Amino acid sequence: MPTLCLTSAYSITAAANPPRAAFSDLPLGNTAGRPHEPEFQRDLLRRALVAGTAVLEPGTIVDTGMRWDADGAWKRRATSTGTSQSIGSGDDSVPDDRRQRLDTPQFQDEADRLAADAAS
Repeated sequence: MPTLCLTSAYSITAAANPPRAAFSDLPLGNTAGRPHEPEFQRDLLRRALVAGTAVLEPGTIVDTGMRWDADGAWKRRATSTGTSQSIGSGDDSVPDDRRQRLDTPQFQDEADRLAADAAS
């Protein structure tokens, strides 16, 4: 059976380059869908499995078309700063400070880079 990565972090998945992946535009931590909405979750899983069977090129990421909300408002409320902001709070005053993932590995210091080079 082929491996399929179900993801809600497109840039991280692209950097990891799995054999095949199904992307849904959902907040991190909710990759399988909205809590307490089994029909949404079943629809997501069905779409992901169909997408996975259609992948012919290794490294392909297929968009399932599943969205948390129609206008992407959750992204304006999501932060990675550890504030008390929550996705459903409706308060857009805290900016989204997430950064785009880089294609090249980033290391805290030179010793970390050397250790990673030695391991590969």
